[in-house]
Amino acid sequence: MRLKHFNVAFGQQLFKAFGDESRVRILHLLWRNQEMCISDLEQVLDFTQTKTSRQLLYLKNAGLVSFRRLDNWAFYFLKEEAADLVQQLLSFMEKDFQLVRDQQIYQTLWSNRELAAYKLQNRRWTGKPL
Repeated sequence: MRLKHFNVAFGQQLFKAFGDESRVRILHLLWRNQEMCISDLEQVLDFTQTKTSRQLLYLKNAGLVSFRRLDNWAFYFLKEEAADLVQQLLSFMEKDFQLVRDQQIYQTLWSNRELAAYKLQNRRWTGKPL
């Protein structure tokens, strides 16, 4: 389901969400990577857990993001209804230095995580710890 029309109250929440740099950075990362947990957002953005959670709660209450739980983890993603609108707004800011840098940091962290998982999965017991 996509947004076709919305009322002034939703528009006000939407533009307030885009009025804060922290929330724009979070939305951009969620848009680019489909889904992220709070700890990944904290590392990439260099935010505290409190600040990250507060900004995600604001975005959730504004109707822009949702989350799913997997064990003790919460993975946040853009709500399908708002994805097109958020994508259109973020595409205008796509070349912003800070947004590009955030994505590069995330890609580096992700590639290191994949490398670590590969090493753990394919290691052979040699009697020495990794």
